[in-house]
Amino acid sequence: MDNRIDLRSDTVTRPTQAMRAVMAAAPVGDDVFGDDPSVNALEARMAALTGKEAALLLPTGTQSNLVALMSHCQRGDEYIVGQHYHTYFYEAGGAAVLGSIQPQPLPVQADGILALSDIEAAIKADDVHFARSRLIALENTHGGRMMPDGYTGQVRALADRHGLRVHLDGARLFNAAVASGRTLAELAADADSVSLCCSKGLGAPMGSVLVGSDAFIRDARRWRKMVGGGMRQAGIVAAAIDHALDHHVERLAEDHTNAARLYEGLRELPGITSCVVNTNMVHIELSSAQQGLDLQSQLNAAGILVPGGRKIRLVTHLDVSAAAIDRVIAAMARALNAGR
Repeated sequence: MDNRIDLRSDTVTRPTQAMRAVMAAAPVGDDVFGDDPSVNALEARMAALTGKEAALLLPTGTQSNLVALMSHCQRGDEYIVGQHYHTYFYEAGGAAVLGSIQPQPLPVQADGILALSDIEAAIKADDVHFARSRLIALENTHGGRMMPDGYTGQVRALADRHGLRVHLDGARLFNAAVASGRTLAELAADADSVSLCCSKGLGAPMGSVLVGSDAFIRDARRWRKMVGGGMRQAGIVAAAIDHALDHHVERLAEDHTNAARLYEGLRELPGITSCVVNTNMVHIELSSAQQGLDLQSQLNAAGILVPGGRKIRLVTHLDVSAAAIDRVIAAMARALNAGR
């Protein structure tokens, strides 16, 4: 049995035995033909949970965001996005390369949002010299930070004034819902479309769900096929996500508690110049990049996997227990005290 502790991301979660059992027993069909009952049931459930008309299952969050951008925008259009939001920084330039959609990146504020004044200033005039501003792309959570209450409503009002649409990368929207006590529908209400990743905190082995209006999802289904996301007997994936919705949502609070526990154990250790906790993420900054690489090597030898570098993100998830957190704190204390 692998007893390593992996804090590199919540994407490293493995399906539980109960999840594997429902996957094995799932009724399936050909989802491209619309014949998979497990997929159809999941899509209807996710649409209802988010307060949208329809939903679409895709293999990955990156593809879900790409399909959303391509459904909202045409060639030569522009989406306004955070400089370090996933849809711009971590998706290999797919919107530009595959969709011919120009990104207009803006600085992300300390609380993870885009300044309304920056968004408004970035919207292009209706002029042949400019790309057509078409979409505002947001992210909740960003770096584990939840969007402040009321912010998406302000963006919605701004978008409506300028005839723009709003897409929300809600890869960890379930974390935001659990931490804030608000429903998914409340958090998604101001966006035209939302992408929800199910292979992070929910612990499914793969899959993201895109939600929006009936018309939007019809377009998205066509783009999904074009970019190779049409799956056949995808009910085994849908069954895993459906199981996670039943059993893995409320338990996200445990991940948040464990992250807070990790923060308390690390924040005063020598060599850590900054330590911040948000939902299921702890961000630490060390004195130097080399110190981070040395720490990574020492922890790896102790069976603890973390990123290297000066700035390190540690992510809690369903495969990390409170006891594991204590083991991480003890190992990091040994390593950092030894380096004094």
